[in-house]
Amino acid sequence: MAEPVPPADAGETKPVGHRGSARLRLAISARLVSIYSTQNSILLDISSTGVRLALHQPLPINQSGYIELGRFSVFGLIIRAERGRDGGVNAMLFDEPIAKAHVLEIRKLAEDLELLQREALLDQARRWVTGEK
Repeated sequence: MAEPVPPADAGETKPVGHRGSARLRLAISARLVSIYSTQNSILLDISSTGVRLALHQPLPINQSGYIELGRFSVFGLIIRAERGRDGGVNAMLFDEPIAKAHVLEIRKLAEDLELLQREALLDQARRWVTGEK
């Protein structure tokens, strides 16, 4: 099971501006677990205070759950739900902010996954060109 992400340090300062926490834009797989369902999702962006997820069936506003991403799990509340014909987007506010170091660790995880996917694609193309199976 994924380990919970510890809350951000109380001594961290917030940047001045429109948002209290900068968003890190990503596009990696995550799981959203609620009392009603467990869904695969695409993590669109994350900050120390919340996350946006693309889902097949977005949860209703005020639904609680948690995000599983690799070895991380973070609890939160759905604060926005956008629905489209083929799915939608949920915005989740974390119960407690996570440390910026953990946000950066998630970015590293995303970069590692992208590198692995690129290497697998190049290997598949090489095997196709050389006739290997």
